[in-house]
Amino acid sequence: MDLGHLLHLLIPSCNSVVILALFFAYLAIAESILPGKVVPGATLPDGSRLHYRCNEDLSCYQQLFCLVFWSHWYFTLLAASRATEVLPWFGIQLNPQFMGIDLKFFFVGAGMMGWLFINLPVLVRSIQDGTLSQSMILFQLFCVLYILDYFFHEEYMTSTWDIIAERLGIMLVFGDLVWIPFTFSIQGWWLLSNNVELGTAAVVANCLTFLIGYMVFRGANKQKHVFKKNPKAPIWGRPARVIGGSCLLLVIGESQGTVITYLGDLLLALSFSLPCGISSPVPYFYPIYLLILLIWRERRDEARCPEKYKEIWAEYRRLVPWRILPYVY
Repeated sequence: MDLGHLLHLLIPSCNSVVILALFFAYLAIAESILPGKVVPGATLPDGSRLHYRCNEDLSCYQQLFCLVFWSHWYFTLLAASRATEVLPWFGIQLNPQFMGIDLKFFFVGAGMMGWLFINLPVLVRSIQDGTLSQSMILFQLFCVLYILDYFFHEEYMTSTWDIIAERLGIMLVFGDLVWIPFTFSIQGWWLLSNNVELGTAAVVANCLTFLIGYMVFRGANKQKHVFKKNPKAPIWGRPARVIGGSCLLLVIGESQGTVITYLGDLLLALSFSLPCGISSPVPYFYPIYLLILLIWRERRDEARCPEKYKEIWAEYRRLVPWRILPYVY
C-alpha cells in the first residue's frame, strides 16, 4: 500500500471541512433556538445536575425536509467528503459546555444525524441507478426508525453512562462523529454493489428481529431512565425491585439478564445487516464489532461490581443468573 496515498486520503478536503463546519453551526444554532423539552440530567458526583434541551428531533425533521428537495446535491457533497477532523481533547473534562451547549450531548446527536444523512443519499443513488431492492428498503427503513426513535426519546440519553460518567476525549468524539455515521452505514454502501434477493421467510424473520430488538432495547432503557428519575415510580404497574437500597435495579421483566439492554442492541444491529444476506461478512461488521464490545463491557462490569457492591452484588447475581442472552450467556 502506498503510504503517501493513504495519508493523502486521511487529509480532509476544503469542501468537507466547510460542510462539516456548516453542519455543526446549524446544529448549535438549532439547539439554542428551537423549542424543546428541558429535562434535568442525573445527579453528578459533585451533587450538581445539568439540564438538557431536547429538541434535536425538530432539528432532524427540518433537515429531512430540506433533504427531500436537495437529495442529489447532498449526495454529491457527501461523496466528496473524505474525512473529519478530531479535536485535540484528551478526556479531561466530564461535562464541557460551549455557549450553553453540552458538548457530549451535542456530538451524539450530530453523529446520529450524520448516519441518517449518509444513508439517505445512498438510497437516492440506488433509485437513480435503478437498483433499489427489497433489501435496501428494509435496511433503510430499520435505520430511519431507529434514528428517529433516538431523537423522539432523546431525554433517555441524559441518564446513560456516556453522558453521566464518560469524559469528553478523542475516543468519544471520534466515536460519535466518525465511527457511528461511517461504519453503521456500511450495509447501504455494500448493497449498492451487490444484489440480494430475500424470500418471504427471510423478510419476516428480519422484521421480527428488528421488532424484538427494539422492544427489548427501548423497554429496558425506558425502565432504567424512569427509575433513575424516580425510584418509587411503578414499572409496568408494580413497584421496581431494588436490592439493598442501591441502584442495582431488578426491573420486572428484566430479571433474566444483568444487562438485557445489550441483547436489544445486538438484535437491532443484526437486523441492519440481515437484509444483506449471508454471502459476505462485510455487512456484518457492525454487529460483530458490537458483540465484541458489549461482551468486553459486561466482563469489565463483572470484575468491577463485586468489589464495589460486595454482598449486594452476590445477591443480585443469584437472582439474575444470566448476563446478556437468557439461558445461553
